[in-house]
Amino acid sequence: MRKTYKTPARGDRQSRGMSTTTPPDSAPAPVRFDTKIAVLLRDDLETWQRLNVTAFLVSGLGPQLPEVIGEPYEDADGVAYLPMFRQPVLVFQGTKETLRTAHARVLSRALPRAVFTSDLFTTGHDADNRAAVRAVRTNDLDLVGLSVYGPRNAVDKVLKGARMHP
Repeated sequence: MRKTYKTPARGDRQSRGMSTTTPPDSAPAPVRFDTKIAVLLRDDLETWQRLNVTAFLVSGLGPQLPEVIGEPYEDADGVAYLPMFRQPVLVFQGTKETLRTAHARVLSRALPRAVFTSDLFTTGHDADNRAAVRAVRTNDLDLVGLSVYGPRNAVDKVLKGARMHP
């Protein structure tokens, strides 16, 4: 059975895993995480919308789940950079119905999640975003994106029927 969360290897750059302590010449075993960060996007979004929705959906993970954040970065000249997620963010796509089903599944499993509705494309700031979501009942949300974090198997079940974003 093909696992939907696996991305195909793209040359040597992805076959080395996520290690930053191993020299680029050697090839450590790929890291396999027990958890998964995933984003599900509606398949009818424009490119700019997909990028924007993805950024918004994952932005809440770090403050609520500090274990998903790695250590700060530093280049060879000692310039410091902000920390990032310690694991890949997998991006999927699906129909409006796939998104609705995934939303029901994520709620039933009580996994950490974020939603992005079509109404948020017309708002201008955080307070308006929250008000737009609060104004709509759960089953009536016009979802265009959903992010979820949790045990790998549970996230896979939430995303059943979705496909990897091209």
